[in-house]
Amino acid sequence: MRIVIAEDDTLLREGLTLVLNSQGMEVVAAVADGDRFLEAVAEHRPDVAVLDVRMPPTYTDEGIRAAVAARKTRPGLPVLVLSAYVERTFATELLVAGARGVGYLLKERVGRVSEFTEALHRVADGGAAIDPEVVSQLFARRRESDRLELLTPREREVLAAMAEGLGNTAIGSRLCITGNAVHKHIRSIFAKLELPPDDTSDRRVAAVLHYLEGSRG
Repeated sequence: MRIVIAEDDTLLREGLTLVLNSQGMEVVAAVADGDRFLEAVAEHRPDVAVLDVRMPPTYTDEGIRAAVAARKTRPGLPVLVLSAYVERTFATELLVAGARGVGYLLKERVGRVSEFTEALHRVADGGAAIDPEVVSQLFARRRESDRLELLTPREREVLAAMAEGLGNTAIGSRLCITGNAVHKHIRSIFAKLELPPDDTSDRRVAAVLHYLEGSRG
């Protein structure tokens, strides 16, 4: 797997490079700002990108804007954001675009290399990897939404687990419910969010995007 890293912290950037290379992956470029990130993506055409949200020169949302720009030039480019902050812009500008292969992990909560590499592989394969703390904060900040308000507390728990990228078996294990119960909850979520079967989209991704979109405002 070929990776481009964009991180302005030199120690973290070099540390990530060493860790990923030691895991049999190939870091083809490790840069410190959004402009060089875009250049690296164009030059190396990586399988996945790992980047921070706040980078030079303003340390606000350069990483998000660079990720959005990269996915316009390379549609579907898997992107894993590794940040110290929960930025709602990520949900509204990157996730809500309807793209797959996205992740958002908080630096301080990545406790093991295996967790990070597992999330990176999941994103590279087109899945989602969202830190549960990010999920929690987005839920806490979200604007009231009629459709989301229809969900039961258990359905919200299932949807939050889906946002973390968990499959049905893992969701059942976490919530101590059967696989059949998980399936029924997910069907109910799809119905309440008005997500009928559609060969052109992934309803699990669409459901996650709905509740992340609800965090706007």
